[in-house]
Amino acid sequence: MTQLTVAQVKERLNDDELTDHELASFKEDSRKGVQQLVKRYDKEVQQKQELKKQYEMMMSFEKNLFQHGFTHVAGIDEAGRGPIAGPVVAGAVILPRDYYLGGLNDSKKLSLKTREAYFDRIKSDADWGIGIVTNEEIDRINIYQATKLAMQRAVEDLSGHPEHLLIDAMELDAISSPQTKLIKGDERSVSIAAASVIAKVTRDRMMAELDEQYPMYEFRNNQGYGTKPHVEALKTHGPSPVHRKTFAPVKDLL
Repeated sequence: MTQLTVAQVKERLNDDELTDHELASFKEDSRKGVQQLVKRYDKEVQQKQELKKQYEMMMSFEKNLFQHGFTHVAGIDEAGRGPIAGPVVAGAVILPRDYYLGGLNDSKKLSLKTREAYFDRIKSDADWGIGIVTNEEIDRINIYQATKLAMQRAVEDLSGHPEHLLIDAMELDAISSPQTKLIKGDERSVSIAAASVIAKVTRDRMMAELDEQYPMYEFRNNQGYGTKPHVEALKTHGPSPVHRKTFAPVKDLL
């Protein structure tokens, strides 16, 4: 059989129908270029296996609920409890039972590119809902209650009815569905991790829009958090209509 070129070997290694016999022959190929390709291939396979293992570990709560007869399990998470400006946003996601999205994790641990890609995938593949509580509401009822309200609104925004809720560090008294509170849930449950992606990307985009209205605060870069440039802008320009008046240092300037 005619020996494949290095470029052809690369093409075969990227083919999902690569056979064990082909891989074995490539590993025996003495050409440096082929050995580099095989080494890269082995590394990628190992990374995929590690991601699969991590995903399976983060599916433990969902699998346990499936075994107890629940079929529609929703993960709930929020974004924006700590900032001094903008809304708090919650996401709710019911993933398909046999769903797999390798690398899905706490949205803060994902790169911007990956987070955006996963956001589109989750919205396309799953049942999802979004809950938003404005800065005015936060000032009126406090951030803890506002976070619970955002989560409640996200659940109500789902198309289907969740039979059980997996919630990141919260309990929702206003919702009758059975629920499990998980500390650091976005690192322990794929459903909560998916909800964290929905919540964070939604909120980041909202803050980017607010940046166009109030560019002096650089909301696109700080997402409303009290960074040093943000606080300096507050001192210079005063609070905007989207700042949280009950949060320091905003309330100190009023």
